[in-house]
Amino acid sequence: MGETVEARRAPIMGDKAWELLKEAEEIIVGSGKKMVILHPATDSREIILAHCLGRTGSLRAPTLKTGTRLLVGFNDEMYRAYIK
Repeated sequence: MGETVEARRAPIMGDKAWELLKEAEEIIVGSGKKMVILHPATDSREIILAHCLGRTGSLRAPTLKTGTRLLVGFNDEMYRAYIK
């Protein structure tokens, strides 16, 4: 299915979070009923980090890596659409 990144148990912050995020071809960020799709090849580091880091500056949980895609945060629709 995918690889779970334990962002809640061992917070991933700042540059370490960016190292993980920039390797993805696509990042889908879910929050409540909203979803944002980001691409490290074209979207800025600042925009990506603004969506993917929580108030404490750590990578939002849950974060799931499936192939070259990262799912960050939680949204029912996002998981139904991207996890098969």
